[in-house]
Amino acid sequence: MNIDLTLKKPLVLDVDGTFLRTDLLFETFWAGLGQNPWATLSASVRHIRNPARLKAELAALGQVRTDLMPVNEDVMTAIRTAQAEGREVVLASASNEALVQRLAQDHGLSARVLASTATRNLKGTAKAQALVEAFGEGGFDYAGNEAADMAIWSHARRAIVVGDEASARKMEAAGKPVIRVASGQAPAKILKALRPHQWVKNVLLFVPLLAAHDFGLTTILLTLLGMASFSLAASSIYVVNDLLDLEADRLHVKKRHRPFASGAVPIARGMAAGLASGLVAVLIALWLSPAFLGVVLLYMSLSLAYSLRLKRMRWIDIAVLAALYTLRVVAGALAGGVYVSGYLLVFIFPAFLTLGCVKRLTEVTLAETDARLPGRGYGKPDRSDLLNVAVLGVAAALINWLLYSFTEQAESLYPTQWLIWLCLVPITWWLVRMVRLGYQGRMDHDPIVFALRDKRGIGLMLIVLALMFQAAGLWEAWMGGVIG
Repeated sequence: MNIDLTLKKPLVLDVDGTFLRTDLLFETFWAGLGQNPWATLSASVRHIRNPARLKAELAALGQVRTDLMPVNEDVMTAIRTAQAEGREVVLASASNEALVQRLAQDHGLSARVLASTATRNLKGTAKAQALVEAFGEGGFDYAGNEAADMAIWSHARRAIVVGDEASARKMEAAGKPVIRVASGQAPAKILKALRPHQWVKNVLLFVPLLAAHDFGLTTILLTLLGMASFSLAASSIYVVNDLLDLEADRLHVKKRHRPFASGAVPIARGMAAGLASGLVAVLIALWLSPAFLGVVLLYMSLSLAYSLRLKRMRWIDIAVLAALYTLRVVAGALAGGVYVSGYLLVFIFPAFLTLGCVKRLTEVTLAETDARLPGRGYGKPDRSDLLNVAVLGVAAALINWLLYSFTEQAESLYPTQWLIWLCLVPITWWLVRMVRLGYQGRMDHDPIVFALRDKRGIGLMLIVLALMFQAAGLWEAWMGGVIG
C-alpha cells in the first residue's frame, strides 16, 4: 500500500487571532495592569519600541491562565483532524515563548514551538525564515490571520487563512492553495461591550430635577446631555473593567460569554472603543461646565480605582459603589443647574449602600462553594454580614428621609408634610424587597438595572412620585393649567 507522505507535513499555527480568539500581548498587558499596575505601565513605556523585550516583560508581570483563553473552534477541528492523520501540530507565534509553550501543553500540541524571546521578535519574515529552516521550503501548512503572515504563506505548501479575505485573495492570485477559516469573532458585538443597557442607570441625573420641581425645557435638555456624557464615561470604564476581569469572567458561568472574555471582540478594538467613549464624554462635560467636568473626571477616576483595586477590598467596594451612584445625582444637579439638598444626598448614599450589599448578596448566594468569589473579597460565609449592613443602610436612608421632611426646603417644596411621611411606606417596601430578593439570589447581578425593569418595584416608585407631587401641590397646578 502506498502512503502519501505529504499528509505527514506538519500543520503550523499562528496563535494570536488564529488559534486563539484573543491576543497574548494584550492579555498579559491587562493582567499585569490588574496585578502590578505601575510596573506594567513602566515596562510598556520603556519598551514600546522593542516588541520582543516588551512581550517578555509583560509575560513576567501579568500572570495569565492560557488554558482559559478562547480558541477558534474551526481551527481546533483542523488540529484534531491533523493529529488523527499523524501530523505534528506546531505553534509558531510572535508572542512570548514561555506563554506559547504553556498553550501548546494545555491543548496537547507539539512540544516544539517557535516563538519570540526577549531578544528576537518572531514575526513576518523572521518567522518565515525560522519555519523554512525547521521544515524546508513548502514543507509545512501554515494558518495565519493577517497581512504580516503573507511572508510565511509564500513559503508554505498551503495557506490556511483565518478571517482575512483580502490576504486569501492575494495568495490565490499568487497561485498558492488557500483554505479559508472563519475567525470566530464578531467585532459588531463591541456595542454589547459598551453595555448600553447600563445607561439606564444614569436616569439618576434627573433626581435633582424632580426634587426641585424644575421641569423647564432647558433644564431637561441640559440634563439629557449630562446623561449622555455620564453614559459614555461609564462605557469607557466598563471596557476597562471587562479587560481587567478577563480571567475572572472566564471562570464565571454567565460572564464568560462577554465579548472580550469569549474572544468575540478583539481586545485592541475594545481599547479603541473605550478610549473614544471616554474622550467624547469629557468633551460633552467640558461644554456643559467646568464643575460638571470635574464630577465626570472624579467619577471616571474613582471607577478606574474601583476596577483596578477597590472592588477586591471588603466593604470599601460597597462604599465606592454607593459613592459612584451618589455622584450621578450631584452631576444631574450641575448639568441642569438646579439645587440639590444635602439631606437628599445623605438619603441616597445609604440607600445605594444597601443596593451595593444586595449586589454582593446576589453573587454570594448564587456561589456554588464557600470560596471567595474570583476578583472579589466575599464568599458565601459573608452572607449574614452583608444582610446586616444592608438592613443598616435601609434604616439610615429612612431616618434621613424623615429628617429631610422637617427642613425649611422640604416645608417650602412640600406644604402637605404628612404625605412626605407617607412616602416612607412604599420606600421601605421597595428597599426591603430588594434586600430580600438579593438574599434569595433572585435578582440580576446589577440591582439598579433590575430595579428599572422590575414592574412591581417601578410601581412602588411611581407611588412615591405621585405622593411627592401631591404633597407639593403639583397635580392641582398642572390640572388647573390644563383646565384653564
